[in-house]
Amino acid sequence: MSKITSKISIIGCGNVGMAFAYAAIIKAIAREFVLVDIDMERIKGEVMDLNHTAPFTKTINIKAGEYSDIKNSDLVVITAGKNQEPGQTRLDIAQGNVDLFKKIIPKIYKYAPDAIYLVVSNPVDILSYAAYKISGKEHREIIGSGTTLDTARLRFKLSEHCEVDPRNVHAYILGEHGDTEFPVWSRALIGGLLFDDYCHLCFKRDLCDREEQIDAIFTQVKNSAYKIIDKKRETSYGIGLSLVRISQAIINDENAILPVSCLISDYLGIDDVFLSLPRVLNKKGVRETLKLKLNKEEEKDLKHSADTLKDVLDSVRF
Repeated sequence: MSKITSKISIIGCGNVGMAFAYAAIIKAIAREFVLVDIDMERIKGEVMDLNHTAPFTKTINIKAGEYSDIKNSDLVVITAGKNQEPGQTRLDIAQGNVDLFKKIIPKIYKYAPDAIYLVVSNPVDILSYAAYKISGKEHREIIGSGTTLDTARLRFKLSEHCEVDPRNVHAYILGEHGDTEFPVWSRALIGGLLFDDYCHLCFKRDLCDREEQIDAIFTQVKNSAYKIIDKKRETSYGIGLSLVRISQAIINDENAILPVSCLISDYLGIDDVFLSLPRVLNKKGVRETLKLKLNKEEEKDLKHSADTLKDVLDSVRF
């Protein structure tokens, strides 16, 4: 068994940051965790609580720290920012969180200039771009959590409808992590079969209106966060475990393919914007972007996502 030596720092330890920390510690994906938050007393309590899991997990060093303590981090996970309130879109909180990033990104870069930065705060595509511009780091070293969770939601809803294991469903939500995201039905697979082909063989084929069902499934996926926020005022478990999966791909140098947000250029006329496409992830960040062959409708959807994000970038003061 390889020795765990990596260090992960978490900036902003609210519900999402702590959900990630808890899941990452259970998974033992790093040897050292540093938690940084404006509320130091609460974080000290969180660290005490987490340290009491030691008899049930691998030996891990967890500490509440300042920015200076993130030195030599392999990965910095940034969840700091204003939360999305009921009725708000992710884009509604763009300027306030960009202003926050103008304060915290220079501090992160000062002490952890060589780390990979994983941006989680919303609107994640805008803030990932802000982190890229403010830090001056290579674009492949700035990764937004993107549509990884949205994609997981789609796989779950498809598996639920088709009554198959979600691990045998491969389908993507791409574009903005937000209202202009879209499903790539033309490339969806179930058990190695294209989704269209699977529908003709499915035991529900005589009972199911395909177009009606896929529209309903996507609507449920797109509105999931709004419904959860309306009921419990925040989302944390799904995104927490999504972040663990992204972090594992980076820390373990996996070359895993996940739909994360990174800079895109020269694809369908889209340039200089962060949005989600399938990316190969390893310890250096994004190794490459998979520029899928989309159908005409999906190309239109991706361009619409890019245009929407560009409009927000044009309106935000960096």
